[in-house]
Amino acid sequence: MEQDVYRKVQEKLDDFGPGFPKSKEGLDIKILKRIFTPEEAEMFTLMSPILTAPGDVAAFFSLETEKTAELLETMATKGQLFRLRRGDTPKYAAVPFVVGVFEFQLNNLTKELSADLDAYYEEVFGKEIQAHGTPILRTIPIDKSIVAQWPVAPYEDVIKILEDQKKIALAPCVCRSMAEVNERGCGKPKEACFIFGAHAEYYVENKMGRFIELSEAKAIVEKGVEAGLVMQPFNSQKIGGMCSCCGCCCGVLRSLKMQPSPAEAVKSNYFAEVDEEECTGCEVCLDRCQMEAITIDDVAAIDLNRCIGCGLCVPTCPTEAVHLVKKSEEDLYTPPLEGAQTYLEIMEARGKSFF
Repeated sequence: MEQDVYRKVQEKLDDFGPGFPKSKEGLDIKILKRIFTPEEAEMFTLMSPILTAPGDVAAFFSLETEKTAELLETMATKGQLFRLRRGDTPKYAAVPFVVGVFEFQLNNLTKELSADLDAYYEEVFGKEIQAHGTPILRTIPIDKSIVAQWPVAPYEDVIKILEDQKKIALAPCVCRSMAEVNERGCGKPKEACFIFGAHAEYYVENKMGRFIELSEAKAIVEKGVEAGLVMQPFNSQKIGGMCSCCGCCCGVLRSLKMQPSPAEAVKSNYFAEVDEEECTGCEVCLDRCQMEAITIDDVAAIDLNRCIGCGLCVPTCPTEAVHLVKKSEEDLYTPPLEGAQTYLEIMEARGKSFF
């Protein structure tokens, strides 16, 4: 039955990365039906997270090679699979719902799909996405110069991350794009998310982004900081992308707000500290904080359970009363080396296995 294949896709996605849990309201299946045809859904259930050539997929499942190749390319173009082109034969792989199928729907955000995604997030997904010990994205300081203690690790330095990339693509934020479709956009810069390497090639080929030079990337970061966007690279040392997030639209930051201790969930290595003698209680930092971690009673006070160490409160403080402090050595977090390890750690915490 058609319903059965969509349930298989839901179960497969739920076993992968941060998951795709069942919805009591049936929103999970509604979303999948908007994204996959029954034929595409069936093929997705056969695919591995390991990049595989169409001929190998066809041979393993006794399928017709040419039709398999055409279907896989269609699915990659529609954001259902990741595609890598090296040499004459492209390879394809299944991806999690986040980061993956959801982000790849950037050009397919109809009003109906966006509404279902929003409702699904509110019902079940928002509570789960950042609640399993190993985060998908990590918050890092907006600028290493605002950190009082040195050094800042390369994977925690926004500019160093950009400088280390051979290919950089810029794409609209899928979360703010969806919020606009749902008529609750915040007006913050939308074209502000960075994709690197092979992921950049995929985005550009699928017309979801454009290649940019390092100088433009640095300028985009600067504009994002002015607008109050939090820098969040993927939670690994080898980074495939970096988001510029707002607390009103971003699924990850909104999920963090739901956690009892956002600071612990995000695995940040920094926290903000206020010099009370210098603070005038002007409330500039209050408006900048995306985690509602600041209260003001004559002077600013930081809730360290909520502060995620982004540093947005530092550069706009007129009296330079705020700075970031590095956590003690025993509290520092080292992200996994590769993205695959990140997903495996999340899956292990959730008691899941993709294979």
